[in-house]
Amino acid sequence: MSRAFLNQVTTAVPAFEIHSHFGNFAKMMVSDRERPLVDRMIQRSGIDTRYAVIEPRDENSPQDQLDRAGVFTRGNFPTTATRMEIYDREACTLARKAADQLDGMDDAISHLVVTSCTGFSAPGVDLQLLERLGLPLTTQRTMVGFMGCYAAINGLRVADAIVRADQNARVLVVSVELCSLHLQETADIETLLSFMIFADGASAALVSAEPHGVELTGFRTALMPAARDLITWHIGDQGFDMRLSGEVPKVLGDALPGAVDDLTGNGRQSIDLWAIHPGGRSILDACGRALQRPESDLDASRTVLRQYGNMSSPSIMFVMAELMRRNPPPGASGLGMAFGPGLTAEGFTFVAV
Repeated sequence: MSRAFLNQVTTAVPAFEIHSHFGNFAKMMVSDRERPLVDRMIQRSGIDTRYAVIEPRDENSPQDQLDRAGVFTRGNFPTTATRMEIYDREACTLARKAADQLDGMDDAISHLVVTSCTGFSAPGVDLQLLERLGLPLTTQRTMVGFMGCYAAINGLRVADAIVRADQNARVLVVSVELCSLHLQETADIETLLSFMIFADGASAALVSAEPHGVELTGFRTALMPAARDLITWHIGDQGFDMRLSGEVPKVLGDALPGAVDDLTGNGRQSIDLWAIHPGGRSILDACGRALQRPESDLDASRTVLRQYGNMSSPSIMFVMAELMRRNPPPGASGLGMAFGPGLTAEGFTFVAV
């Protein structure tokens, strides 16, 4: 019987820490009456630090600039074309920063799977990585695009299928997002959530038939079409417009128990390791309540949220990296889940080796 293993996961973030800076800029865009609310949102976000490719303005820059270069200036936020130019320049650099940390990159990589929803270009990140990592020109490539925060799980599903079909395959799975490029100039509180929680990051993972790391044992999708408008992601003239409704935690909380029982065969209580996408503090709170898990079970997810914010697709892989760093005992069973447009929950089960 063919088997597939997630052997290792590495992560990377940009050089610029931006959490308080972005929060202060967000407060400039609302009325005096609404600023205490924005302050509370920042304080209750569960985030201490976040990182972005956008270099914050320095003390000598005009107050109406978000960044040192003045690309994001009040009254003149950049067009989608300008944002895509930055994505094309920066995304591969960050992705390579994660991939360079993997052990065994000297061995043959047969397949490359890239997930990203925050930028488009062709030749894209996959071909840029192929060149910069010195991978063979025969490397087979798959792009998983515009699927949002759960895309990395779909990337793992592709890698799992490849390895099960060819036990000699070695699949590099890279997730990279530059969420900061899509900040919007707005006084809408729901949209301003992006200033409070979203950030940039990249992950790299190796999937093969070599039995170390964690074994991938199953994948499942739970689609909630009645809630399809709660998370949306559309291309506008000034970047990608994202809507993350405040109703998401409740809807997920109502749907998760059934989705998890379906994925685990009603074996929720047998799960030892929980890798839940850190989409925000309220989402993790709702997941904990709905699944009746002790606070310690979501510690890895809360650690990633606190240190990095919500980086969209790489976030679940940051959680997996955190769990694997903690050296779970062989045989420990795990469940990973991430949520995004649809409203969709993607999940996978795994066992520590």
